[in-house]
Amino acid sequence: MPRQLHLGGFQIASHVTHSHAAWRHPASDPNFLSAEYYHRVARTLERGKFDFIFFADLLATPTNFGTGIDVSLSRGTQASATLDPSLVAASIAAVTTKLGVAITKSTTYFHPYEVARIFASLDHLSRGRVAWNIVTSLSSAEAVNFGATEHLAHDLRYVRAQEFVETALALWSSWDTDALVQDKVGGVFADPDKVRAIDHDGEYFRVQGPLNVPRSPQGRPVLIQAGSSDKGKDFAARWAEAIFEIDPTPEGRRAYYDDVKSRAVNYGRRPEDVKILPSFIPFVGETESIAREKQAFHNDLADPISGLITLSVHTNHDFSTYDLDAPVEDIEVSGTQGLFDVARRLSERDSLTLRDIGKLYAQGVLLPQFVGTASDVADEIEAGFTGGEADGYILSAAQSPGTFDDFVDYVVPELQRRGLFRTEYTTDTLREHLDLSPVTFDDPGARLVTAGH
Repeated sequence: MPRQLHLGGFQIASHVTHSHAAWRHPASDPNFLSAEYYHRVARTLERGKFDFIFFADLLATPTNFGTGIDVSLSRGTQASATLDPSLVAASIAAVTTKLGVAITKSTTYFHPYEVARIFASLDHLSRGRVAWNIVTSLSSAEAVNFGATEHLAHDLRYVRAQEFVETALALWSSWDTDALVQDKVGGVFADPDKVRAIDHDGEYFRVQGPLNVPRSPQGRPVLIQAGSSDKGKDFAARWAEAIFEIDPTPEGRRAYYDDVKSRAVNYGRRPEDVKILPSFIPFVGETESIAREKQAFHNDLADPISGLITLSVHTNHDFSTYDLDAPVEDIEVSGTQGLFDVARRLSERDSLTLRDIGKLYAQGVLLPQFVGTASDVADEIEAGFTGGEADGYILSAAQSPGTFDDFVDYVVPELQRRGLFRTEYTTDTLREHLDLSPVTFDDPGARLVTAGH
Protein backbone atom coordinates (compact mmCIF):
# COMPACT_ATOMS: atom_id res chain seq x y z
CA MET A 1 0.00 0.00 0.00
CA PRO A 2 1.38 3.47 -0.83
CA ARG A 3 2.57 5.57 2.08
CA GLN A 4 -0.35 7.48 3.61
CA LEU A 5 -0.43 10.98 5.06
CA HIS A 6 -1.24 11.50 8.76
CA LEU A 7 -3.26 14.47 10.00
CA GLY A 8 -3.80 15.97 13.43
CA GLY A 9 -5.71 19.02 14.59
CA PHE A 10 -4.02 21.39 17.05
CA GLN A 11 -5.84 22.81 20.07
CA ILE A 12 -5.24 24.36 23.45
CA ALA A 13 -8.24 24.16 25.78
CA SER A 14 -8.39 27.92 25.41
CA HIS A 15 -9.53 30.90 23.35
CA VAL A 16 -6.30 30.90 21.28
CA THR A 17 -3.86 28.31 19.98
CA HIS A 18 -0.96 29.46 17.78
CA SER A 19 -2.91 32.36 16.34
CA HIS A 20 -3.25 35.19 18.85
CA ALA A 21 -5.64 36.87 16.43
CA ALA A 22 -8.08 33.96 16.63
CA TRP A 23 -10.05 35.18 19.65
CA ARG A 24 -10.55 38.57 18.00
CA HIS A 25 -11.71 37.09 14.69
CA PRO A 26 -15.44 37.82 14.25
CA ALA A 27 -16.07 34.27 13.01
CA SER A 28 -14.49 32.58 16.05
CA ASP A 29 -16.76 30.95 18.60
CA PRO A 30 -16.04 32.58 22.01
CA ASN A 31 -17.47 29.68 24.05
CA PHE A 32 -14.14 27.99 24.76
CA LEU A 33 -15.21 27.18 28.34
CA SER A 34 -17.95 24.82 27.13
CA ALA A 35 -17.63 21.14 26.26
CA GLU A 36 -19.63 21.73 23.07
CA TYR A 37 -16.87 23.97 21.68
CA TYR A 38 -14.39 21.06 21.67
CA HIS A 39 -16.99 18.47 20.70
CA ARG A 40 -17.77 20.43 17.53
CA VAL A 41 -14.11 20.60 16.49
CA ALA A 42 -13.55 16.92 17.33
CA ARG A 43 -16.59 15.78 15.36
CA THR A 44 -15.41 17.84 12.38
CA LEU A 45 -11.96 16.25 12.52
CA GLU A 46 -13.47 12.78 12.85
CA ARG A 47 -15.68 13.51 9.84
CA GLY A 48 -12.45 14.38 8.03
CA LYS A 49 -10.89 11.03 9.13
CA PHE A 50 -8.09 12.78 11.05
CA ASP A 51 -5.77 10.64 13.13
CA PHE A 52 -6.09 12.74 16.27
CA ILE A 53 -6.80 16.04 17.98
CA PHE A 54 -3.80 17.40 19.90
CA PHE A 55 -3.96 19.56 23.04
CA ALA A 56 -0.94 21.59 24.06
CA ASP A 57 -0.94 23.04 27.56
CA LEU A 58 0.79 25.63 29.74
CA LEU A 59 0.55 25.75 33.53
CA ALA A 60 0.64 29.47 34.29
CA THR A 61 -0.76 32.81 33.26
CA PRO A 62 2.15 34.57 31.53
CA THR A 63 4.32 36.77 33.76
CA ASN A 64 7.56 36.73 31.74
CA PHE A 65 6.98 39.98 29.81
CA GLY A 66 7.57 42.94 32.11
CA THR A 67 5.94 42.51 35.51
CA GLY A 68 2.65 41.02 36.56
CA ILE A 69 -0.20 39.44 34.62
CA ASP A 70 -2.13 42.53 33.52
CA VAL A 71 -0.73 42.82 30.00
CA SER A 72 -1.19 39.13 29.12
CA LEU A 73 -4.73 39.04 30.50
CA SER A 74 -5.81 42.25 28.80
CA ARG A 75 -4.44 41.11 25.44
CA GLY A 76 -5.69 37.53 25.78
CA THR A 77 -2.38 35.86 24.98
CA GLN A 78 -1.64 32.15 24.90
CA ALA A 79 -2.18 30.50 28.34
CA SER A 80 -3.96 33.52 29.84
CA ALA A 81 -7.01 31.24 30.33
CA THR A 82 -7.13 27.46 29.80
CA LEU A 83 -9.00 24.37 30.90
CA ASP A 84 -7.34 21.12 31.99
CA PRO A 85 -6.92 19.14 28.74
CA SER A 86 -7.24 15.73 30.42
CA LEU A 87 -10.85 16.53 31.34
CA VAL A 88 -11.55 17.88 27.86
CA ALA A 89 -10.05 14.69 26.40
CA ALA A 90 -12.39 12.49 28.46
CA SER A 91 -15.32 14.55 27.23
CA ILE A 92 -14.22 14.23 23.59
CA ALA A 93 -13.69 10.47 23.92
CA ALA A 94 -17.33 10.14 24.96
CA VAL A 95 -18.69 11.78 21.79
CA THR A 96 -16.33 10.26 19.19
CA THR A 97 -15.51 6.69 18.20
CA LYS A 98 -12.36 6.82 16.04
CA LEU A 99 -10.53 10.12 16.54
CA GLY A 100 -7.41 9.93 18.69
CA VAL A 101 -6.93 12.43 21.53
CA ALA A 102 -3.44 13.64 22.49
CA ILE A 103 -2.90 15.71 25.63
CA THR A 104 0.09 17.36 27.26
CA LYS A 105 1.44 16.53 30.71
CA SER A 106 4.70 17.89 32.11
CA THR A 107 7.51 15.71 33.41
CA THR A 108 8.74 18.63 35.52
CA TYR A 109 5.58 19.43 37.48
CA PHE A 110 3.69 16.15 37.67
CA HIS A 111 4.51 12.70 39.06
CA PRO A 112 4.94 9.49 37.02
CA TYR A 113 2.30 7.57 38.98
CA GLU A 114 -0.28 10.31 38.50
CA VAL A 115 0.44 10.62 34.77
CA ALA A 116 0.51 6.83 34.23
CA ARG A 117 -2.86 6.53 35.97
CA ILE A 118 -4.44 9.38 33.98
CA PHE A 119 -3.36 7.97 30.61
CA ALA A 120 -4.21 4.36 31.40
CA SER A 121 -7.67 5.52 32.48
CA LEU A 122 -8.15 7.65 29.36
CA ASP A 123 -6.96 4.81 27.15
CA HIS A 124 -9.64 2.56 28.63
CA LEU A 125 -12.36 5.20 28.39
CA SER A 126 -11.49 5.96 24.75
CA ARG A 127 -10.95 2.29 23.81
CA GLY A 128 -7.33 2.86 22.83
CA ARG A 129 -7.24 6.34 21.29
CA VAL A 130 -4.96 8.32 23.63
CA ALA A 131 -1.52 9.92 23.24
CA TRP A 132 0.75 11.68 25.73
CA ASN A 133 2.56 14.82 24.57
CA ILE A 134 5.65 14.79 26.78
CA VAL A 135 6.91 18.26 27.75
CA THR A 136 9.46 19.49 30.27
CA SER A 137 7.63 22.85 30.67
CA LEU A 138 8.86 26.30 29.78
CA SER A 139 8.86 29.08 32.31
CA SER A 140 9.53 30.34 35.79
CA ALA A 141 5.85 31.30 36.06
CA GLU A 142 5.01 27.59 35.98
CA ALA A 143 7.66 26.83 38.60
CA VAL A 144 6.22 29.14 41.24
CA ASN A 145 2.75 27.65 40.76
CA PHE A 146 4.18 24.29 41.88
CA GLY A 147 6.15 25.50 44.86
CA ALA A 148 9.55 25.93 43.19
CA THR A 149 11.53 29.15 43.37
CA GLU A 150 12.91 28.79 39.85
CA HIS A 151 12.49 26.65 36.75
CA LEU A 152 14.78 23.61 36.52
CA ALA A 153 17.73 24.15 34.15
CA HIS A 154 17.16 23.04 30.54
CA ASP A 155 19.41 19.98 30.45
CA LEU A 156 18.37 18.84 33.94
CA ARG A 157 14.73 18.91 32.84
CA TYR A 158 15.57 16.31 30.21
CA VAL A 159 17.47 14.16 32.72
CA ARG A 160 14.38 14.20 34.93
CA ALA A 161 12.17 13.52 31.90
CA GLN A 162 14.18 10.40 30.99
CA GLU A 163 13.58 8.90 34.44
CA PHE A 164 9.96 10.04 34.39
CA VAL A 165 9.20 8.24 31.12
CA GLU A 166 11.03 5.08 32.19
CA THR A 167 9.02 5.02 35.43
CA ALA A 168 5.71 5.54 33.62
CA LEU A 169 6.53 2.77 31.16
CA ALA A 170 7.30 0.40 34.02
CA LEU A 171 3.96 1.26 35.66
CA TRP A 172 2.06 0.59 32.43
CA SER A 173 3.78 -2.79 32.19
CA SER A 174 2.97 -3.75 35.78
CA TRP A 175 -0.22 -5.56 34.68
CA ASP A 176 -0.05 -8.39 32.17
CA THR A 177 -2.64 -8.33 29.42
CA ASP A 178 -4.60 -11.23 30.94
CA ALA A 179 -4.14 -10.32 34.63
CA LEU A 180 -7.76 -9.16 35.03
CA VAL A 181 -9.75 -12.40 35.41
CA GLN A 182 -13.18 -11.42 36.83
CA ASP A 183 -14.19 -15.03 37.45
CA LYS A 184 -17.48 -14.58 39.28
CA VAL A 185 -18.04 -18.28 39.90
CA GLY A 186 -14.53 -18.98 41.19
CA GLY A 187 -14.32 -15.67 43.02
CA VAL A 188 -11.05 -14.58 41.40
CA PHE A 189 -10.90 -10.94 40.36
CA ALA A 190 -7.27 -10.68 39.21
CA ASP A 191 -4.29 -13.05 39.03
CA PRO A 192 -1.70 -11.69 41.49
CA ASP A 193 1.08 -13.57 39.68
CA LYS A 194 0.48 -11.31 36.69
CA VAL A 195 0.59 -7.98 38.53
CA ARG A 196 3.94 -6.69 39.82
CA ALA A 197 5.44 -3.91 41.86
CA ILE A 198 8.05 -1.90 39.95
CA ASP A 199 10.16 -0.87 42.99
CA HIS A 200 11.65 2.14 41.22
CA ASP A 201 14.22 4.04 43.29
CA GLY A 202 15.87 6.74 41.17
CA GLU A 203 17.40 10.17 41.37
CA TYR A 204 14.08 12.01 41.10
CA PHE A 205 11.36 9.45 41.87
CA ARG A 206 10.63 6.57 44.22
CA VAL A 207 7.63 4.51 43.14
CA GLN A 208 6.69 1.08 44.43
CA GLY A 209 3.74 0.28 42.17
CA PRO A 210 2.02 -1.55 40.67
CA LEU A 211 -0.32 0.83 38.88
CA ASN A 212 -3.88 0.27 40.11
CA VAL A 213 -5.29 0.51 36.56
CA PRO A 214 -5.26 -2.75 34.54
CA ARG A 215 -3.39 -2.77 31.25
CA SER A 216 -5.12 -0.53 28.74
CA PRO A 217 -6.08 -1.30 25.11
CA GLN A 218 -2.91 0.18 23.57
CA GLY A 219 -0.64 -1.05 26.38
CA ARG A 220 0.38 2.57 26.86
CA PRO A 221 -0.46 5.84 25.15
CA VAL A 222 1.21 6.83 21.91
CA LEU A 223 4.17 9.02 22.90
CA ILE A 224 4.38 12.49 21.30
CA GLN A 225 7.14 15.05 21.76
CA ALA A 226 8.29 18.34 20.24
CA GLY A 227 12.02 18.40 20.87
CA SER A 228 13.73 21.27 19.03
CA SER A 229 16.98 21.84 20.94
CA ASP A 230 19.82 19.37 20.53
CA LYS A 231 18.95 17.73 23.85
CA GLY A 232 15.27 17.81 22.95
CA LYS A 233 15.82 16.14 19.57
CA ASP A 234 17.79 13.37 21.25
CA PHE A 235 14.95 12.85 23.71
CA ALA A 236 12.38 12.81 20.91
CA ALA A 237 14.46 10.39 18.83
CA ARG A 238 14.67 8.00 21.76
CA TRP A 239 11.05 8.07 22.95
CA ALA A 240 8.63 9.80 20.59
CA GLU A 241 6.40 7.96 18.14
CA ALA A 242 5.03 11.22 16.74
CA ILE A 243 6.85 14.54 16.79
CA PHE A 244 5.17 17.94 16.62
CA GLU A 245 7.42 20.38 14.75
CA ILE A 246 7.44 24.12 14.07
CA ASP A 247 9.56 25.52 11.26
CA PRO A 248 8.31 28.05 8.68
CA THR A 249 10.78 27.04 5.94
CA PRO A 250 10.88 23.92 3.75
CA GLU A 251 14.66 23.67 4.12
CA GLY A 252 14.33 23.82 7.92
CA ARG A 253 11.68 21.10 7.93
CA ARG A 254 13.78 18.86 5.66
CA ALA A 255 16.84 19.32 7.88
CA TYR A 256 14.82 18.50 10.99
CA TYR A 257 13.28 15.41 9.36
CA ASP A 258 16.66 14.00 8.34
CA ASP A 259 18.27 14.85 11.69
CA VAL A 260 15.65 13.26 13.95
CA LYS A 261 15.18 10.16 11.79
CA SER A 262 18.96 9.61 11.87
CA ARG A 263 19.03 10.03 15.64
CA ALA A 264 16.19 7.51 15.99
CA VAL A 265 18.18 4.93 14.02
CA ASN A 266 21.11 5.56 16.37
CA TYR A 267 18.80 4.52 19.23
CA GLY A 268 18.02 1.26 17.46
CA ARG A 269 14.63 2.38 16.21
CA ARG A 270 13.03 2.14 12.80
CA PRO A 271 12.56 5.49 11.00
CA GLU A 272 8.95 4.62 10.13
CA ASP A 273 8.09 4.31 13.84
CA VAL A 274 8.84 8.02 14.36
CA LYS A 275 6.21 10.14 12.58
CA ILE A 276 7.33 13.73 12.07
CA LEU A 277 4.40 16.14 11.83
CA PRO A 278 5.06 19.84 11.15
CA SER A 279 2.25 22.26 11.91
CA PHE A 280 0.72 24.91 9.63
CA ILE A 281 -2.20 27.32 9.38
CA PRO A 282 -4.31 27.08 6.21
CA PHE A 283 -6.31 29.83 4.52
CA VAL A 284 -8.61 28.21 1.95
CA GLY A 285 -10.73 30.10 -0.59
CA GLU A 286 -12.69 29.45 -3.75
CA THR A 287 -9.96 31.44 -5.50
CA GLU A 288 -6.43 32.34 -4.49
CA SER A 289 -7.38 36.00 -4.13
CA ILE A 290 -10.19 35.14 -1.69
CA ALA A 291 -7.76 33.03 0.33
CA ARG A 292 -5.24 35.90 0.36
CA GLU A 293 -7.95 38.26 1.63
CA LYS A 294 -8.72 35.83 4.46
CA GLN A 295 -5.03 35.64 5.33
CA ALA A 296 -4.56 39.41 5.28
CA PHE A 297 -7.66 39.99 7.43
CA HIS A 298 -6.39 37.51 10.01
CA ASN A 299 -2.80 38.72 10.02
CA ASP A 300 -3.83 42.35 10.46
CA LEU A 301 -5.53 41.37 13.73
CA ALA A 302 -2.23 40.11 15.16
CA ASP A 303 -0.68 42.34 17.83
CA PRO A 304 3.16 42.33 18.03
CA ILE A 305 3.20 42.80 21.81
CA SER A 306 0.96 39.74 22.24
CA GLY A 307 3.44 37.78 20.16
CA LEU A 308 6.38 38.99 22.23
CA ILE A 309 4.59 38.05 25.45
CA THR A 310 4.30 34.47 24.21
CA LEU A 311 7.87 34.49 22.88
CA SER A 312 8.92 35.53 26.40
CA VAL A 313 6.94 32.61 27.85
CA HIS A 314 8.32 30.08 25.37
CA THR A 315 11.92 31.17 25.91
CA ASN A 316 11.57 32.02 29.63
CA HIS A 317 13.19 35.35 28.79
CA ASP A 318 11.78 38.89 29.21
CA PHE A 319 11.77 40.77 25.88
CA SER A 320 9.94 43.81 27.26
CA THR A 321 13.11 45.89 27.67
CA TYR A 322 14.51 45.32 24.15
CA ASP A 323 14.40 47.78 21.26
CA LEU A 324 11.42 46.69 19.14
CA ASP A 325 12.99 48.17 16.00
CA ALA A 326 16.32 46.36 16.34
CA PRO A 327 17.19 42.88 15.03
CA VAL A 328 16.70 39.88 17.32
CA GLU A 329 19.79 39.57 19.49
CA ASP A 330 21.77 36.37 19.94
CA ILE A 331 21.01 35.64 23.58
CA GLU A 332 20.91 32.54 25.76
CA VAL A 333 17.40 31.37 26.67
CA SER A 334 16.35 28.66 29.12
CA GLY A 335 12.97 27.76 27.64
CA THR A 336 12.30 26.45 24.14
CA GLN A 337 15.67 26.95 22.49
CA GLY A 338 14.70 25.60 19.08
CA LEU A 339 11.88 28.11 18.52
CA PHE A 340 14.14 31.00 19.46
CA ASP A 341 16.75 29.70 17.01
CA VAL A 342 14.09 29.79 14.28
CA ALA A 343 13.14 33.37 15.23
CA ARG A 344 16.75 34.50 15.15
CA ARG A 345 17.35 32.74 11.83
CA LEU A 346 14.34 34.49 10.27
CA SER A 347 15.49 37.84 11.63
CA GLU A 348 18.92 37.42 10.08
CA ARG A 349 17.66 36.07 6.76
CA ASP A 350 14.89 38.62 6.17
CA SER A 351 16.29 41.62 8.13
CA LEU A 352 13.38 41.46 10.58
CA THR A 353 13.15 43.52 13.74
CA LEU A 354 11.95 42.25 17.10
CA ARG A 355 8.62 43.96 16.35
CA ASP A 356 8.37 41.98 13.09
CA ILE A 357 9.08 38.74 14.95
CA GLY A 358 6.43 39.68 17.51
CA LYS A 359 3.93 40.18 14.69
CA LEU A 360 4.82 36.81 13.15
CA TYR A 361 4.61 35.16 16.54
CA ALA A 362 1.15 36.63 17.11
CA GLN A 363 0.03 35.46 13.67
CA GLY A 364 0.90 31.86 14.48
CA VAL A 365 4.04 31.26 16.61
CA LEU A 366 6.15 31.09 13.41
CA LEU A 367 3.97 28.43 11.77
CA PRO A 368 3.95 28.49 7.96
CA GLN A 369 0.70 29.62 6.35
CA PHE A 370 -0.58 27.57 3.40
CA VAL A 371 -2.76 29.85 1.30
CA GLY A 372 -4.92 29.34 -1.79
CA THR A 373 -7.58 27.09 -3.22
CA ALA A 374 -8.06 23.57 -1.89
CA SER A 375 -5.81 22.35 -4.69
CA ASP A 376 -3.12 24.91 -3.83
CA VAL A 377 -3.07 23.91 -0.16
CA ALA A 378 -3.04 20.22 -1.10
CA ASP A 379 -0.08 20.93 -3.41
CA GLU A 380 1.94 22.33 -0.49
CA ILE A 381 1.03 19.39 1.74
CA GLU A 382 1.90 16.87 -0.99
CA ALA A 383 5.19 18.60 -1.77
CA GLY A 384 6.30 18.39 1.85
CA PHE A 385 5.03 14.85 2.29
CA THR A 386 6.82 13.52 -0.78
CA GLY A 387 9.82 15.86 -0.49
CA GLY A 388 11.29 14.62 2.78
CA GLU A 389 9.74 17.19 5.12
CA ALA A 390 6.96 15.30 6.85
CA ASP A 391 5.05 12.09 7.51
CA GLY A 392 1.95 14.21 7.94
CA TYR A 393 0.85 17.56 9.32
CA ILE A 394 -0.86 19.13 12.31
CA LEU A 395 -3.47 21.70 11.34
CA SER A 396 -3.73 24.85 13.48
CA ALA A 397 -6.64 27.27 13.19
CA ALA A 398 -6.75 30.96 12.30
CA GLN A 399 -10.30 31.00 13.62
CA SER A 400 -12.38 28.26 15.18
CA PRO A 401 -14.29 26.32 14.06
CA GLY A 402 -14.16 27.77 10.54
CA THR A 403 -10.57 26.79 9.72
CA PHE A 404 -11.33 23.16 10.54
CA ASP A 405 -14.58 23.23 8.57
CA ASP A 406 -12.89 24.65 5.46
CA PHE A 407 -10.03 22.18 5.58
CA VAL A 408 -12.26 19.14 6.08
CA ASP A 409 -14.84 20.24 3.50
CA TYR A 410 -12.41 21.26 0.75
CA VAL A 411 -8.81 20.17 1.28
CA VAL A 412 -9.38 16.65 2.67
CA PRO A 413 -11.43 15.55 -0.40
CA GLU A 414 -8.60 16.82 -2.63
CA LEU A 415 -6.02 14.82 -0.64
CA GLN A 416 -8.28 11.78 -0.88
CA ARG A 417 -8.64 12.18 -4.65
CA ARG A 418 -4.86 12.12 -4.90
CA GLY A 419 -4.68 8.89 -2.92
CA LEU A 420 -2.68 10.54 -0.14
CA PHE A 421 -5.21 10.21 2.69
CA ARG A 422 -7.73 7.66 3.91
CA THR A 423 -11.35 7.87 2.81
CA GLU A 424 -12.54 5.81 5.79
CA TYR A 425 -11.09 4.65 9.08
CA THR A 426 -9.96 1.04 8.78
CA THR A 427 -8.49 0.79 12.29
CA ASP A 428 -9.70 1.47 15.83
CA THR A 429 -6.79 2.62 17.99
CA LEU A 430 -4.61 5.67 17.57
CA ARG A 431 -1.52 3.46 17.40
CA GLU A 432 -3.12 1.66 14.45
CA HIS A 433 -4.21 4.92 12.78
CA LEU A 434 -0.56 6.05 12.84
CA ASP A 435 0.73 2.73 11.44
CA LEU A 436 2.88 2.19 14.52
CA SER A 437 4.14 -1.18 15.67
CA PRO A 438 2.12 -2.79 18.48
CA VAL A 439 3.30 -2.57 22.06
CA THR A 440 4.64 -5.81 23.55
CA PHE A 441 6.31 -6.86 26.80
CA ASP A 442 10.01 -7.60 26.85
CA ASP A 443 10.74 -9.18 30.26
CA PRO A 444 8.22 -9.67 33.10
CA GLY A 445 8.12 -6.51 35.16
CA ALA A 446 10.24 -4.53 32.72
CA ARG A 447 9.14 -1.57 30.66
CA LEU A 448 6.94 -1.86 27.62
CA VAL A 449 8.70 -1.73 24.29
CA THR A 450 7.44 -1.35 20.76
CA ALA A 451 7.77 -4.40 18.57
CA GLY A 452 10.66 -4.01 16.14
CA HIS A 453 12.68 -1.66 18.36
